[in-house]
Amino acid sequence: MSATEQSIGIARTAAHAAVEKLAQDIVAIDVSDRLAITDIFLIASAPTERQVNAIVDGIEEELSQQGLKPVRREGRSEGRWVLLDFIEVIVHVQHEEDRVFYALDRLWKDCPAVDLQLEGAVHGAAQDAGSGDTTE
Repeated sequence: MSATEQSIGIARTAAHAAVEKLAQDIVAIDVSDRLAITDIFLIASAPTERQVNAIVDGIEEELSQQGLKPVRREGRSEGRWVLLDFIEVIVHVQHEEDRVFYALDRLWKDCPAVDLQLEGAVHGAAQDAGSGDTTE
């Protein structure tokens, strides 16, 4: 089984909202074959706690306009690693130091990447060569 079109749409919307708030190294990983609880992990990072929280706010605001609210939110007060659980998509926004330390990308490297279609996005740094986005 692979991620549903609905999940991919949610991930793309969240990724574009993250780009608007200058998130870095945005990747989406299709974990649907390995986990029964979700389809996609969306991972983004930022250099400061304040920016991590701004990215989280941007994602929540954009998805709330589509009627989506996270069923769970963790880590907001610290601003180092915030998890937003939208059931089909789990968003991880991490401080860049925590991103390197916990290496979620490496833990899930055997799972396929999801094309987030960020080519025309505002913030070019989010679309660097190491982002893991693939074209289908």
